[in-house]
Amino acid sequence: MGYYSYYGPLAAVSTAAVSSAALYALFTGSGTQFNPGAFLEETSPYAFALLGVGLNIGLSVIGAGWGIWVTGSSILGGAVRAPRIRTKNLISIIFCEVVGIYGVIGSIVFSAKLGSSPSQATLYTPANYYTGFSLFWGGLTMGFCNLLCGIAVGISGSNAALADAADPQLFVKILVIEVFSSILFGHFLPSFPPPLPVNTRTDMKRLSGFCSEISGLFGLIVGLLVSGKAAEFS
Repeated sequence: MGYYSYYGPLAAVSTAAVSSAALYALFTGSGTQFNPGAFLEETSPYAFALLGVGLNIGLSVIGAGWGIWVTGSSILGGAVRAPRIRTKNLISIIFCEVVGIYGVIGSIVFSAKLGSSPSQATLYTPANYYTGFSLFWGGLTMGFCNLLCGIAVGISGSNAALADAADPQLFVKILVIEVFSSILFGHFLPSFPPPLPVNTRTDMKRLSGFCSEISGLFGLIVGLLVSGKAAEFS
């Protein structure tokens, strides 16, 4: 029995709708109505800044919740046969929660640049445009990094918990091995030939979870760098 995904038909319908609208505007002589530059100039920079703050914390919380859902269900399932894994593997839950904290920290830093809303006469200035766009792209970058980070940590923690339930001697190696891996290597490791011993695969899984957490920290740093030179709205 195969799996059916709604993403393919949804993408096809969306592409057809956008293409139809573009062709209609082109053949009716109204193609100039599609003007991204005018949209960026006419939209309030304050709105872009608020949207960046909202996307930052929203995507980060979604990533944290998704990761906790994935790894938590595996921990509870594995604990049915091996109750000892419940306490030790809470480190994966903490890693997922830290992803949401990254988003909260970034949103607090961004909101400090908002200040009071400027008047209509002083809103559309080059400095305010720079602040609005930098907060938007910084928040979007940080939010997506934290979203993918939370999912990666959840998947890695899920596999690590189940393998820990099979072999109780793996947890002690986590703190040493977690520093020396990468996300893709740990994620695709079980499919690499030749098959690795269960200890090695699980250690790499735990390692990938930690490095996924580091990728969320990188997203926080990049977001802060993007918005670092943005002045407060005036």
